[in-house]
Amino acid sequence: MLLDGKYVSEKLKEEITAEAAAVLATTGRQPHLAAILVGHDGGSETYVASKMKNCEKVGFKSTLVRYDESVSETELLAKIEEINRDPYVDGLIVQLPLPKHIDPEKVTATIDHHKDVDGFHPVNLGRMMRNLPCFIPATPYGILLLLEEYKIETSGKHCVVVGRSNIVGSPMSILMARNAYPGNCTVTLTHSRTKNLDDVVRSADIIIAAIGKKNFITAGMVKEGAVVIDVGINRETSAATKSGYKLYGDVDFEAVAPKCAYITPVPGGVGLMTIIGLLKNTLASAKKEIYGND
Repeated sequence: MLLDGKYVSEKLKEEITAEAAAVLATTGRQPHLAAILVGHDGGSETYVASKMKNCEKVGFKSTLVRYDESVSETELLAKIEEINRDPYVDGLIVQLPLPKHIDPEKVTATIDHHKDVDGFHPVNLGRMMRNLPCFIPATPYGILLLLEEYKIETSGKHCVVVGRSNIVGSPMSILMARNAYPGNCTVTLTHSRTKNLDDVVRSADIIIAAIGKKNFITAGMVKEGAVVIDVGINRETSAATKSGYKLYGDVDFEAVAPKCAYITPVPGGVGLMTIIGLLKNTLASAKKEIYGND
């Protein structure tokens, strides 16, 4: 069965729209997301445009700040500090990747954790680890919402996460192990250096593939009845599509799908839910649900 990110994201956007309207009625202003885009990377341009478009759809205000890739780190950090101080901005994201002369860790640490709706600030990551209220990284948050919508049983299951990035793999492993739903899994965090990786993945009840390699998870690595979450978005040029490229996941969908109880498609799966995670974090910030008025 497909875990349909398109269906779930549209359903949740309707709920977010209603809540945003209530915020506007109560406070006199819309939830407000600010994004900073440095340079002209094609993928980043697409992602940011989608975020801005979805803000408009659900009744949020959005502001896009653009810089040429030659912008200095000092100037960028100063702009972040300026937005941190703006009481009318609820959420701030800086689109990655950044040019090599800008330290992404410094950028992340400069964003006020009260407005860190991407969920990457050390304060939010630390609170997440302790199962305290926080902004959860948007992609893992979207995956949790997808599992919840389809009522996927997670307690006591063996969850294997493939990929250890700070954006998806590492936080996902923490979230699936926590004493909550979705969660209460026995979690194995794997990566490119894991020995006998095929055997480890084959033992999983739930596979979360986030390694960034086209069709990395093959049918031989998946047991019958597994739940497979494909986080990969791998682009290849294609003359057969209008856009000029085709998207592939980290999972060989055609071969793996027949073996699964549930699987996410690419596109139409986790990518759409990442936007929902970002919108829900921004809404929570506008409503002061995470940190109150501190």
